[in-house]
Amino acid sequence: MSAPIDPEAARSFFALDRIALVGASDDKKHFSNAVFLALRDHGVHAIPVNPHETVVGGETCYPDIATVPGAVDGVIVMVNHETALQIVDECIERGVTHVWLFKGLGGDSAVSDEAVARCRNHDIHVIPGACPMMFLQPVKGFHRFHRGIRRLRRDIGKAA
Repeated sequence: MSAPIDPEAARSFFALDRIALVGASDDKKHFSNAVFLALRDHGVHAIPVNPHETVVGGETCYPDIATVPGAVDGVIVMVNHETALQIVDECIERGVTHVWLFKGLGGDSAVSDEAVARCRNHDIHVIPGACPMMFLQPVKGFHRFHRGIRRLRRDIGKAA
């Protein structure tokens, strides 16, 4: 898990046709709401997934990966690492080939060695431990600062 995040992997992830955001919230105070709206604003076809929501950003929210209609090309996981392992299993069952395990500066993280290993063992392209907002161009404000910190720590490659 110690390899830096490849900015090209992030760009490729955002180019996928349909991306589910697990942990999406319609509450404007929840960071996943900001991520969902930013994805949509950047032209990403984002699908909200959360068993505790019915609508996020005016879009139908699905309770789990299995109930999302149509193809799911990638999944951003914004839940704690215990729940994230279950989501990775749902992705494996669904045949999802790209998973982004969210990690911000503080709070809960979807990343665990076990979740990353499970992705890799099932040939899932995994982005382990970054915030998508650090890669949605143009990166502004706090997210630019956060990306700079992560670069200094060598968590992210320099092309970001």
